[in-house]
Amino acid sequence: MTQLTIAEIDAPSLEQCLKEEAVVLIDVREPGEHASEHIAGARCHPLSRFNPQEIKDAYPHAKIVVHCQSGLRSAKAAQQLAEAGVTVHNLKGGLEAWKQAKLPTVTNPRAPISLFRQVQIVAGSLILSGTVLGFTVSPNWHFLSGFVGAGLTFAGITNTCALGMLLAKLPYNQRAGQTW
Repeated sequence: MTQLTIAEIDAPSLEQCLKEEAVVLIDVREPGEHASEHIAGARCHPLSRFNPQEIKDAYPHAKIVVHCQSGLRSAKAAQQLAEAGVTVHNLKGGLEAWKQAKLPTVTNPRAPISLFRQVQIVAGSLILSGTVLGFTVSPNWHFLSGFVGAGLTFAGITNTCALGMLLAKLPYNQRAGQTW
């Protein structure tokens, strides 16, 4: 299928649209990320379970704006929506651009830490463990560090992270909208 051109909207324009209640804002980050910090009024529809038809049916006449942390995941969701016949805009720069424009977010300090930090903690722990065990138990443990390093390299090149997708499926990352 051909790549459709997706219109982008900047943070100040989106803020105005939200004030006028002229858009439906869809956050395609995982529920734990959304629970931790989000734009007021954003509805969580994570990319990992994204269903363009569900969005189309739920908001048939609404102007849809999608966002994520940086704009990459939401660009994928916007493409899927456009292919389903939905008029959609992508928040340019995502939540990072929104915060850079000094616009307000809703935060919950009791929510789980961000998925990105979870990946850093798990990957770092595995690399450190592989290195320590490689020097103290058996050199074969160095393969663990190499495997994790290769996975991180692959994630950077392809912009997909298997570890992040796995961590996103954990129960504490699935409880969007709950009190933490």
